[in-house]
Amino acid sequence: MQLRKMAYVFMALTTNLTAANSFAAESVKPMTDKNYSVVQLQEIRNATVKITYADTTFLIDPMLSKKGTYPGFENTYRSELRNPLVDLPMSEDDVLKGVDAVIVTHTHLDHWDDAAQKLIPKNMPLFAQNQSDADIIRKQGFKDVRILGTHTEFSGVTLSKIGGQHGTNKMYAEPMVAKRLGEAMGVVFKAPHHKTLYLAGDTIWRPEVDQALNQFKPEIIVLNAGYARLTGFDDSIIMGKADVLKASKLMPNSKIVAVHMDAINHMSLTRKELKQFVHANNIDNHVDIPKDGESLKF
Repeated sequence: MQLRKMAYVFMALTTNLTAANSFAAESVKPMTDKNYSVVQLQEIRNATVKITYADTTFLIDPMLSKKGTYPGFENTYRSELRNPLVDLPMSEDDVLKGVDAVIVTHTHLDHWDDAAQKLIPKNMPLFAQNQSDADIIRKQGFKDVRILGTHTEFSGVTLSKIGGQHGTNKMYAEPMVAKRLGEAMGVVFKAPHHKTLYLAGDTIWRPEVDQALNQFKPEIIVLNAGYARLTGFDDSIIMGKADVLKASKLMPNSKIVAVHMDAINHMSLTRKELKQFVHANNIDNHVDIPKDGESLKF
């Protein structure tokens, strides 16, 4: 009888232990795509994108002017063409609908134009890369201009400024060219239960890019990939198809999103050409090349 009671106790203990182990295993289950909340990215035009992240919508680098508003950029590829080359795919009101904050990676015309300055509410929270850009934007009438840091919190999202360089060392060795190119930044977006997103901004591939990939291990990587050209230089001032391929190889489990094409005169890489390159290199499943107005979900 005593032996039978001991057997029952042992069976009960074994059952409870198995259940506890099962619960523990369930608690530390690796996060899969099903465990993530949705991140949405909408390509508006050029480098202008809307990113909805942790229920907060950011408008990045708004250029909202109508087709042909500005002369082409002087001393650049195809400078005879007027910018932007194409109209917005939607109304300005639709672009601004639902936006909670604006991020201006730098104040070049194709990232922050007169139309954006006029249409965006002056009390909209707006993030700039440095004091100089913040001062420019404040003088344009904006009341809530913040400088993005390495760890900036906004509405449940952690924003991290990432460095880069808007051209080659050879370009920056020439003072007038360096002044024209100026500084630009990238941004990393992080929030619990969301895939980490890295928007590289107007930069060539630099050690800062490698550092961002190694430190944050982003699952979504947005590259300005139009390979913009200045007259007199063989290289580009932003990334191109080789960089898209490099990113796909270095981060094989990440999705690469290529933007900043087909809308400004000095872009020398088209979506069509990049799509052909991506297909030829068998990275179709790793790379998205959204059309103007197209939305992607991750």
